Amino acid sequence: MDELVIRDADVVDGGGGPSYRADVVVDGGRIVSIVQEAAAAGCQRPAARRELDAEGLVLSPGFIDMHAHSDLELLRDPDHSAKAAQGVTLEVIGQDGLSYAPVDDRTLAEVRRAITGWNGSGDDIDFDWRTVGEYLDRLDSGFDGRGIAVNAAYLIPQGTVRALAVGWEDREATPDELDRMRQLVAEGLEQGAVGMSSGLTYTPGMYAKDAELTELCRVVASYGGYYCPHHRSYGAGALEAYEEMVALTREAGCSLHLAHATMNFGVNRGRAPELLSLLDKALESGADITLDTYPYTPGCTTLVALLPSWASEGGPEAILARLSDDDTAERIRHHMEVIGADGCHGVPIEWDTIEISGVSDPALGDFVGRTIQQSAGARGEAPWPTARRLLLDDRLGSTILQHVGHEENVRTIMRHRVHTGGSDGILRGTKPHPRAYGTFPQYLGRYVRELGVLSLEECVAHLTGRPAARLRLPDRGLVREGYRADLVLFDPATVAAGSTFEEPRTLPTGIPHVLVDGRFVIEDGRRTDVLAGRAIRRSA
Repeated sequence: MDELVIRDADVVDGGGGPSYRADVVVDGGRIVSIVQEAAAAGCQRPAARRELDAEGLVLSPGFIDMHAHSDLELLRDPDHSAKAAQGVTLEVIGQDGLSYAPVDDRTLAEVRRAITGWNGSGDDIDFDWRTVGEYLDRLDSGFDGRGIAVNAAYLIPQGTVRALAVGWEDREATPDELDRMRQLVAEGLEQGAVGMSSGLTYTPGMYAKDAELTELCRVVASYGGYYCPHHRSYGAGALEAYEEMVALTREAGCSLHLAHATMNFGVNRGRAPELLSLLDKALESGADITLDTYPYTPGCTTLVALLPSWASEGGPEAILARLSDDDTAERIRHHMEVIGADGCHGVPIEWDTIEISGVSDPALGDFVGRTIQQSAGARGEAPWPTARRLLLDDRLGSTILQHVGHEENVRTIMRHRVHTGGSDGILRGTKPHPRAYGTFPQYLGRYVRELGVLSLEECVAHLTGRPAARLRLPDRGLVREGYRADLVLFDPATVAAGSTFEEPRTLPTGIPHVLVDGRFVIEDGRRTDVLAGRAIRRSA
């Protein structure tokens, strides 16, 4: 007898077609049969050891978070309800060009310092890996060999590769260094990575010229992977930056997935149609392009990321030394406030849009929840001295919310036929962005049920079938016989994000059941002790 029958579910299968009522039978971690309109037909209904009454619930594939920052959190927190409770069954990590494999001892220490604001210091993690394959093996074993909360796929981080082969200097790679980077990317793909990411407003990845990136993308293409850039500007040069990535990947023959594809800052209000026109022309000419977005207007990053690139050359210690020097710090201020630093996307910074969301040093907790402008006002000083002091005192570990987005752009982009969902959720800090805990129910509750921006079937396809196709997963992302039983059951009338900017760690409502590999990780709205997640490696 089979293990589980999900009875009388409204199946939205991830392919974009209309929903249908069915009994869905799960056994051995797979969907073994789907019997449509079983009750109405009066036929012999499938039996199983366990029956789940899904009356009034939608059954869909598990959601795929195409842009996640759970690289250490998956190994730190076996519960991981931030994602499991949303119905996420697969996260794509290794984003924005900086993560923890491949590394040597030196590079690992540097990367840990550079992205403390994203993932914490890592002092609680045993970094017993150095290669991509070893990191994926560590995810497989998880906690005491039992695995992790949800599945994870990995992108090779181009900035980490450059740090390992070249260092943190702003210069072109030598031919030998470029060969070394090609080798590292090839090895990572052979070991199971699904593609390569870049953070082209973050050091040291930003120092790579297009020719260097093109060569690495040729390697990615040869393995059937995709390139996922956080490109060079989301502000004053956004359209040019998008166009650069389209042209670069067309030259390399590589698939392109645009990370958190937003149009932010005042200069881009109402300009989303221009971006989509650019993409449509490329798609019509044969380009392979997808993108992801989160359903919120503010962005989230680290405070140090806003500095001009020249101030970040050499890595964290060099940055701190420049900030400690009064003359150099004044140059940094001038670039940020007057010229528009490339770290702030070429737009002169508006300190009243920069809200501190987390600090590494608990003694600095008074900054959290306030903008730099507000904290400076309370101290009776200009914003830059306050920001400079925080950068130094927190050793570059502060995270921010950046309130620079536009709702009309968010809605326009999410309607596009190559759109997928990505949380870009940073899970550390006192007051993280609510997208970390709310992205997927926010799509279903606000943008489907309340606003009607997408139909339910369209939205589910954006969050399941389409990202699975981008990842080239042959048996995930759809409710089909023979597919892996990564599934979510939700109430379309009540599903909603619980997280807010005031209470960002509140879990969602209306998602009573989530299965990973046919096992309940969320059951009756509660997290079980199941650890069914594993590393999802690139298909050959």
